[in-house]
Amino acid sequence: MCDTFASVSSAGSLFAKNSDRSPTEPQIIEAHPARRSAGMVRTQYIEIPDADACAVVLSRPTWLWGAEHGVNEHGLAVGNERVYSSRDLSGPEALIGMDLVRLTLERAGSADEGIEVLTGLLTRHGQGGSGDADHDDPYDSSFLLVDGRRGWVVETSGHDWVAAPFTDHAAISNRYTLGTEWTRSSGALADGRSVEVWHQESVDTRLADHRLAATTVCSAASPTPADAVATQRFHGTVVWGAPGRGDRPEPPPSELGDDLSGVTVCMHIPGYQATTASMVCSLPVDGGSIRAWACLGSPCCGVYVPFVVPDPPAVLRDPVVVGRFAALRERVETDHGLLDGARRVLDPLEAELWDEADSLADGSHDRWEAFADRCGSRLDVALTVLGV
Repeated sequence: MCDTFASVSSAGSLFAKNSDRSPTEPQIIEAHPARRSAGMVRTQYIEIPDADACAVVLSRPTWLWGAEHGVNEHGLAVGNERVYSSRDLSGPEALIGMDLVRLTLERAGSADEGIEVLTGLLTRHGQGGSGDADHDDPYDSSFLLVDGRRGWVVETSGHDWVAAPFTDHAAISNRYTLGTEWTRSSGALADGRSVEVWHQESVDTRLADHRLAATTVCSAASPTPADAVATQRFHGTVVWGAPGRGDRPEPPPSELGDDLSGVTVCMHIPGYQATTASMVCSLPVDGGSIRAWACLGSPCCGVYVPFVVPDPPAVLRDPVVVGRFAALRERVETDHGLLDGARRVLDPLEAELWDEADSLADGSHDRWEAFADRCGSRLDVALTVLGV
């Protein structure tokens, strides 16, 4: 499961995503420089023709080639969601949603270019293969692409797809959302037919509806990066945790309600799924720095570390640090009362990092590099105080 949302204004766009995956699966934030085509490229399961690639920052589960979400040097951000399609998923291995996120980021310079890249790859290669390291669990994906001016939502079933642009806001989760409002397609649906016909009827859409309600409200309200973080920490009752605000934390849900209300934006289903990485990106209209804030592990138990694209701090790809934040999340899930004490340590650090990054603004590369170097030691101190 996952949640992705975006907001577009005359000043630029905001992109945000929580990546929900197996709680035992590490996910890292890493940069890849621009490169020339190597002729062919090996994705998770298949080899396809390569293309020149621009510089990208990816949030990548360590066993996957592709990415859950990311942003490139041109200010294009992309995230994907599992959707529950009714088609037969037992076909041959092909591209998976995370492959398509990475390939789109590598090959497109804008949201409009991105939809051409993504749908072209989808039409040619299709979808197939498991997106889960521990289970044979293939699935189709939806995607949100956005640059500083506009975005697209793309919803899929195998080789087939529908898409709709947006110039204000959008939010997607683990269900089809476009209904009959799509404007482009692969031709599989007749004009005016709802994409809901692709949905697997046995899957209750309320597993996504509660989260979509929260992320839609946020995306429609011209959010700041701090507003987005507060929504990414949403546990189902109140929005809390904007960096620097000092809110009293709301603990994770204690149980899964009959209406699936325990499936929240900040995901905690022990033994099944948790939010294992999160990112917010500020995308300028023309030029200027592309800024991002990335969290290792659960938003409620983590710190959103600021950086300028395409240079994330090395600590964000450190598997030891990823493991320490996972251990903290496990403690909080076992004893919800520990969250308040954790935030008393992490909140001041997060506020300091954000304030310092704001003071750098469009500062020199050397100053940002020095800031990035300090992030690791400061996180280490905080985690040591918390005993992980």
